[in-house]
Amino acid sequence: MKYSKSELLNRLKGQLIVSCQALPGEPLYVPEKSVMYLMARAAKEAGAPCIRTSGIRDVTAIKEETGLPVIGIIKINYDGYDSYITPTMKEVDELASADADIVALDCTMRNRGDGTTINDFIAQIKEKYPDIVLMADISTYEEGVNAWKCGVDFVGTTLSGYTSYSPQKDGPDTELVRRLSEDLEIPVIAEGKIHTPDQAVQMLEAGAFAVVVGGAITRPLEIAARFVDKIKEYRNEEKL
Repeated sequence: MKYSKSELLNRLKGQLIVSCQALPGEPLYVPEKSVMYLMARAAKEAGAPCIRTSGIRDVTAIKEETGLPVIGIIKINYDGYDSYITPTMKEVDELASADADIVALDCTMRNRGDGTTINDFIAQIKEKYPDIVLMADISTYEEGVNAWKCGVDFVGTTLSGYTSYSPQKDGPDTELVRRLSEDLEIPVIAEGKIHTPDQAVQMLEAGAFAVVVGGAITRPLEIAARFVDKIKEYRNEEKL
């Protein structure tokens, strides 16, 4: 099943989207098969109405397991490209073929190896797939406005803090969420460095249409490391 844009808007408003991702080299990445459908199963049982995931096998497995709408991305590095989230039409084609309900892509202003601008790329996608639902992953207010004017359906603050020119914060970029939510005429999805339930609620209070949380829920290495580091800090202070 593939969800329409109107169905997605109804399902996602004011809700938590759980990002379930495991890339090669990470503890939960299993070369033989996807295991992210198990994380997605847990997210669904907790009440999440949508999953964000990376890679065709995980898009397919999660849709089959949960029946939930999926925001699909493909992370890949190409020479000459600063962006790595769904950077070319090849990845868009693959996600469209896998029936990803929303296709998310890097919509920053960074270099694209083929010489096109992000505006060119969005126009090419919309020409090839007129009904596609696009989510723009951006890092600054200007990038969010630009993506909206290019005709995307959602703007996500996913990359704030992950580009050299965006604010480097330990937590979510609340001000970016607030500004975009006030000025854009499309939904703004808060994503990036949201570590606690209180921070997720703060994003909704700042005007976010929905909230994506990943690492704080589905990346056990990061979760365990936060506990280990905090205890190590305490032990050093107390000289234990």
